[in-house]
Amino acid sequence: MKNKKMKMARLSLDMSQEMLAAKVDVTRQTIGMIEAGKFNPSLKLCIAICKVLHVTLDDLFWEEDEYEENS
Repeated sequence: MKNKKMKMARLSLDMSQEMLAAKVDVTRQTIGMIEAGKFNPSLKLCIAICKVLHVTLDDLFWEEDEYEENS
């Protein structure tokens, strides 16, 4: 599943994938793969990304359960 929330948070700060990658010490490709839903980052990386983007883990990585959406 694509991580559109992460991309939108990054873009709201006018930050490129390369800039975010440098701040969290990974490659631009890693950020691209996370946003494309092709890579599950470690908790440590998730926290680092959230700190740089000034958001919470819930803001970026929480997925609503299908059950909750249909309630």
